[in-house]
Order: sequence, then structure tokens, then C-alpha cells
Amino acid sequence: MTEQATTTPYGGTIPAPPGTREVIPGAGPAPRPGERATLRLKDTGDDEPARYAPEWLQLREPADAAARSYDLLDPLRIRIADLPRRADGLVIHDIGCGTGSMGRWLAPRLDGAQHWVLHDRDPYLLHFAAVASPRSAADGSHVTVETRRGDVARLTSDALAGASLVTASALLDVLTREEVGALAAACAGAGCPALLTLSVAGRVELTEPHPLDREITEAFNAHQRRGGLLGPDAVTVAAEAFTEHGATVRITPSPWRLGPGEAALTEQWLRGWVGAAVEERPELASRADGYLAERLEACAAGELRVVVHHSDLLALCRPVDGAA
Repeated sequence: MTEQATTTPYGGTIPAPPGTREVIPGAGPAPRPGERATLRLKDTGDDEPARYAPEWLQLREPADAAARSYDLLDPLRIRIADLPRRADGLVIHDIGCGTGSMGRWLAPRLDGAQHWVLHDRDPYLLHFAAVASPRSAADGSHVTVETRRGDVARLTSDALAGASLVTASALLDVLTREEVGALAAACAGAGCPALLTLSVAGRVELTEPHPLDREITEAFNAHQRRGGLLGPDAVTVAAEAFTEHGATVRITPSPWRLGPGEAALTEQWLRGWVGAAVEERPELASRADGYLAERLEACAAGELRVVVHHSDLLALCRPVDGAA
């Protein structure tokens, strides 16, 4: 995931080159193969430490908010308006909520009373999400929240009974094909739409272009697919899974556009992006060191601009009796 979730968070720290800062946890590759961030996707039976630092999620939140697609909001509002309304308003489940950035972005853009159910495997992040949750909808209606520590792999249609909407951010690319299929089945079984934002698309543009850009991108994408994770294939797989369950699916681009005003985020993203590529292909290390130093210098000088491509997906599942 998760929020998921990145571009996609990789779940840990990597040693920094001499004289440089370490990568904020969540912005760099995992220290052990198979580790994933934010959500406990499998029942390992142990109490794993948090994989995201709140500092990373806070750093990326403005870029996430600017990137999410507004084009999906109107069809989402129309579908929600057509559903039977509960007496206490909309019930929205945010999967892999992290520090709650999705709720802070979406709740003020929807009319009517809302109750957000925030799901994450990290109680530390859930605390941040609950404390900083929005209190008012677009029309001034009340917004309430509850938190649930849990596992997205166990999410079922029963757990989503009565849901008006399922949301997630930067989650799909840290799931497997089976987990995405289970998520689609749960949403379809509950008859609720799903708004799943900011999944990596596997494409990056940096100004000025560099001969190593392509190799770093390819190695990074391979790193994202480790252990059967979907990485940049996630949106395509999710669209197929929801369509198989009869949902109408819309996909729109949601790129990060990073310039001098986002230098702190760009620096952390660069370190994590290059670090993941080198972890996947250690033979890149010697050339990647110079590449990273050159890119960081341009970033510090306000000369670097980056477009990190993502996709947002809206799945309009068929309503079922008793849905929302």
C-alpha cells in the first residue's frame, strides 16, 4: 500500500553516502527483502515496527493533494448521491490510511455527514490520522472518524457492509495480484465504489535528461515488483479485477510535478528512487553515486524539475441490496 503507501514507499532506510543525510523511513528501500510498508499484508504473528515515518508522509502530502485527479470526483459524487443514504451519512473506509491525508483531501470535497473508518496496521500512524482528521464536509456537515488496526488481506465484503465508499492512496502498487483481487471482490460484494489514488505508473521525467535515467527507472520498477508485488502494473491489474466483478472503471493520470518549491520532497524521493534501483542492481552503484550527487546538486540549486507519474482509479461497483 500502503498509503501505501511513493513515489511508492519502500519501507525502511538505507545507508547514506558519506556527508549526506539518511533517507526518511518510507522514502527508501526496505532493509530486508519482502518487507512492506504500513499494512501487515500477511499474518506473520509478530509485532513488526512501523515502516513509514510520519515525517515522510507529511513531506509528500502537499504533492499528493496537488496530484490527485479532480476528474474522478464528479462521477463519484453522482454515484454516492444515487445510493441509499444512511441516517448517519456516508461511511467511508480508508485502507492503509497512514496519517490520514486522503481524508483531509476528500472529506472537504464531499457534501453530507461522513463517518470515516481508518484502517492501518500501524497504531502510531492511526493516532496521527485520528488527531488530524477533518471535522467538516464541503457543506459544513459533521465528519467523524474511528480507527481500526488491521490487515488489508483480510478485508471482506462483510467488513465493508454498509460502506458508501472505499478509498486508498499509494496502496495498489504494494499489493500482489491476489490481494488486489480480494480487494476488488470485497468492494463488489459490498456494492460500494472505490477511489484508489496515486499508484506508481513506472515513468519518471527529469529535467535535464541524463543517460542513466532509463537504467535507474528500469531497476526501480524491477525493485517495485519484488516478491510478487505489482508495482507499476498495479492499476492495470486492478482495473481488470474490478471489471471482472462488473464494475465500471475509470483511470486518470495523477503525476507529482516537483520543482524548486518541493526541493525537500524531491531530495528524499531522489535518494529513495536511486537507492531502490541500486538495491535491485548493485552493479549500478558506482555510476549511481555520481548520478545522485549531480541530481541533488541541481535540486539544491533550484534547477531540477521532476514529473513522477501516477494513476488514480475509480471503480463504480454495482450496488447491492442494503448497500450504503
